[in-house]
Amino acid sequence: MMNLILWRHAEAEEDATCDLARQLTGRGRKDAQAMAKWLRSRLESNHVIIASPAARTVQTAESLTDQYRTDYSLSPGATVDDVLTAAGWPDGIAPTVVIVGHQPTLGSVAAHLITGSADSWSVKKGGIVWLASRARDGDRQAILRAVISPDLV
Repeated sequence: MMNLILWRHAEAEEDATCDLARQLTGRGRKDAQAMAKWLRSRLESNHVIIASPAARTVQTAESLTDQYRTDYSLSPGATVDDVLTAAGWPDGIAPTVVIVGHQPTLGSVAAHLITGSADSWSVKKGGIVWLASRARDGDRQAILRAVISPDLV
């Protein structure tokens, strides 16, 4: 079984020299820290965190730990397959993989894994969707474990 946590970056400034340079706002930093506190108490020690190289995703990941890596395949505009490949879904590159990324990609990953559709669900800024893979009766399944946003932690 693998846990896949899709964590949308927290609120970021609207303008910057380029999209990848956008920084978290004050509220974004506060929300990222709140979600990091919630996650920290639930993550096992053998988790892996992979973030888009965008400043806002890196800052979101850093609210949890300095033990993460960036992956350019998770940049804005990434596909569902990019995220699943980076995480190693469904077996996982680790028992728990946290992907810190962007909308609409993360919502598309959640919709794909839960319903098999090409829809994109809305994931609130700073929010997470926690999924798990399992095999049942020879079939692979995705289980929805949690969906939570910073205003609820």
